[in-house]
Amino acid sequence: MLLFERGVISRTIAAFCVCFGLAAVTQITAQVPSPVTSPTPIPIATPPPSNPNDPPPVAPNFEASPRPLPSPDRVGVDLSNQLSLTIDQAIDMALRNNNNIDVARNNFQINEFNLRAARGVYDPLLSSENFYESATTPTASAIGGAVNGAVTQRRLFSSGGVSGFSPVGGGQYSADFNAARSTTSNTNSFLNPQFPSNFTATYTQPLLRNFGIDQNRRQIQIAQKNVQLTDSQFRQQAITIVNQVELAYWNLVFALRNLQVQIDALRQARAQLESNQRQVQRGILAPIDVVAATAQITTFEQNVYTAQETVTTQENILKTLLLPERTAAEWSRPLTPVSPVALEAPRVGLEVATAEALKNRPELEQLDISAEINQIDQRFYKNQTKPQIDIVGTYTSAGLAGTPTARSINPTTGESNVPTNLQGGLFTSLGNLLQQDYPTYRAGLNISFPWGNRTAKANLGRSRVEGERIANQRAEAEQTIEAEVRNAIQALRSAEARLQAAAAARDAAEQLYASEQRQFRAGTTTLYLVLQRQTELLAARGRELQAQTDLNRAISEFHRSTGTTLTTNNITVSSGAQIEKK
Repeated sequence: MLLFERGVISRTIAAFCVCFGLAAVTQITAQVPSPVTSPTPIPIATPPPSNPNDPPPVAPNFEASPRPLPSPDRVGVDLSNQLSLTIDQAIDMALRNNNNIDVARNNFQINEFNLRAARGVYDPLLSSENFYESATTPTASAIGGAVNGAVTQRRLFSSGGVSGFSPVGGGQYSADFNAARSTTSNTNSFLNPQFPSNFTATYTQPLLRNFGIDQNRRQIQIAQKNVQLTDSQFRQQAITIVNQVELAYWNLVFALRNLQVQIDALRQARAQLESNQRQVQRGILAPIDVVAATAQITTFEQNVYTAQETVTTQENILKTLLLPERTAAEWSRPLTPVSPVALEAPRVGLEVATAEALKNRPELEQLDISAEINQIDQRFYKNQTKPQIDIVGTYTSAGLAGTPTARSINPTTGESNVPTNLQGGLFTSLGNLLQQDYPTYRAGLNISFPWGNRTAKANLGRSRVEGERIANQRAEAEQTIEAEVRNAIQALRSAEARLQAAAAARDAAEQLYASEQRQFRAGTTTLYLVLQRQTELLAARGRELQAQTDLNRAISEFHRSTGTTLTTNNITVSSGAQIEKK
């Protein structure tokens, strides 16, 4: 009650003060004189203030020209004639048609012929000489039996022989047989015509140098090792080609699936554009949202074209490995991989994988063969430092027969001075030869030794250093293989983990994109965020595909690093550079 009374009193006092103030102002105004009149100023016309015009709406009539989806056509292939291909079929085609495998097989065949040629040094050499000869010799002595100062001798000669090298002990042999029919004008001759025959056999046996090993045996042993070497190289080439086919196959799988992902993303972007256009017509969205959706579409179209190019490139790489020539009919057919993607890596420990690699890798086998070739060289060059001491033996058997002349008749007895066993023709001469009535034996020792012999010693020293180099190369190769196995196992684990993470990321991106679309339709988010989620989903799907491809590539590299590529794919490389896939 007291507060109410105080409020009324305050309002009364305020009203009184206002009235008193007004009365005082009226009184003062009445006492002030009127002001002096001054010229009226000329008013200046000033336009009334106005607000700036509102900015026009952004792209109010924007409409993107409708474009179809990018054409699926690719250069040089007929999409209506697909060639379905499993990974096993691709490997089988490569083993049958790949030119690099054929080259490796040709190298093996060349070395087989080289071995055959090296062994040919032991083929006996057959020789023959046949001629007719007429020789007139001036003679001024009656003892020479000259007629009119000359002696004429006519001879029909024939010979045949065999010579060669012995595969045991480094020896050399030769055998020669010859026979002739000769006539002469010599008046002192007891036989005319006469038929001389001769057989000679010679054998040379080294005792020191060239006894244990000589150049011929060295070449044969090296040629044998070269056959083994090219066989190992052929096996390595087969492993390389199979590995390349596997990598190219999975790269093509990724390229095709990535192309499908890009096309799906483009379709989603087109659907988003159509939705935005409808909402712009109803006034829900601004026209700029149609421009943003169209820009997203053009970006995805570029991705599709890039993915198409990648498909063509990877397909051509695989065809190069599979087909024998550029005119093959499969060049015009698109390849469609149908093998499922492997999603689980092999479980092998480091020690087991390393032991398997050291046992199976062809590179180590080739170094071992090179070391064996070096041992052959060392044996040969060490042998060449010895002196040359050879035993030489020769045996000769001679035969002779002919028709006795008047000069051979003993005037006292009236009988021929020519023994009866020498009277006859060619067969009598050959009989005397076979009876070995007139043998000749010869045995000797030939010795030779280069003073200083620096060439042989230098060759031996070089071969020993080469042996050390091969040992160092093997140690380096073992370290490289160890590192490759470790890297391959790590790549397997990393690829498997990345695949799991990429699958989870893709699943989360799908849920986020779907959620963002629902919010956009409800008007609680912006198109920018929708497009961002769409781009993130595309990237997540691409990373998942890449992770799947990386896992399959890692599996292939693991088999290559451990040398088990052929056994894993049931491939057998037999002698003679023959490949069989079960």
